[in-house]
Amino acid sequence: MEKLLEIKDLYVNYNTDESVVHALNGFSLDIYKGETLGLVGETGAGKTTMCLSVLRLLPEQVGEIVSGEIKYRDLDILKASNDQMRELRGAEVSMIFQDPMTSLNPIMTVGDQIKEVLDLHYPKMDEREKGKRVDDILSLVGIMPERKDQYPHQFSGGMKQRVVIAMALVSEPKLMLADEPTTALDVTIQAQILALMKELKVKFDSAMVLVTHDLGIVAKFCDSVAVTYAGAIEESGTIEQVFTRKENHPYTTGLFHCIPDLTSKAPRLTPIPGYMPDPRSLPKGCKFADRCTKCKDKCREMEPHMHEVEPGHFIKCWFSSEGSEEK
Repeated sequence: MEKLLEIKDLYVNYNTDESVVHALNGFSLDIYKGETLGLVGETGAGKTTMCLSVLRLLPEQVGEIVSGEIKYRDLDILKASNDQMRELRGAEVSMIFQDPMTSLNPIMTVGDQIKEVLDLHYPKMDEREKGKRVDDILSLVGIMPERKDQYPHQFSGGMKQRVVIAMALVSEPKLMLADEPTTALDVTIQAQILALMKELKVKFDSAMVLVTHDLGIVAKFCDSVAVTYAGAIEESGTIEQVFTRKENHPYTTGLFHCIPDLTSKAPRLTPIPGYMPDPRSLPKGCKFADRCTKCKDKCREMEPHMHEVEPGHFIKCWFSSEGSEEK
């Protein structure tokens, strides 16, 4: 299987006047052609920062990639020129941003905003052909082409998200970074948008990283999952491996316990105690230690390394079911 994206040991900081925020801390991830990977974790775990780092869209003079590697196929993202990145964004790798309300220009028609992607990446394309491509992609996302001359404020939240998806897909990218694309939508529209994204991913033979808090969405729409905590991957594997394993990483287990069980009569859910560590002052050793029921002295002194508990399934914990020693 062809590897599209490779992220190795990535460290990213946000430098403010008051302090340095350590957003990513040794983040590593591989994405393969045609794969849908769910990236799960609490708010502040570094999921959006990872997506912005891949496209080099971190806020200027604040976001800093300290070390690590990001490669898209044969292109070294961190060494690529600005011209190379402009050619990559939207054409090869596209991003569906979290809030459609702030992703669209209020003074441009939706058709012009979609066409702008074609103007940038296909400057020699005939104008009539561009118009046809805009009509076709709007039809694919369930919007009548006649509405292309309307403005964002004339669309509902769900329709705005469809427009954002159309913008991301009009040039048929090979990798989509979907940053919580359904967070602002109601449950019914969420299901429609996710089903649409899955259908279009297959049509265009694209890979997708789906950033979400919802393990139910991951189970239904993704092939594999990576669980993120304090800027690093704590567990990764296929959906079957992670969701059916008897003993996961303690953080993954805690996330599963937060899911309502319709067959149980428990009066309350079982939340994970405590809070994520302050990213301005991360603790030594395992970042999850203060919230972990299995924590030992070793966990507070030494950070565990990722090890393979079964083929293709990795856990970053000293006390997985394979024993307390790293492999």
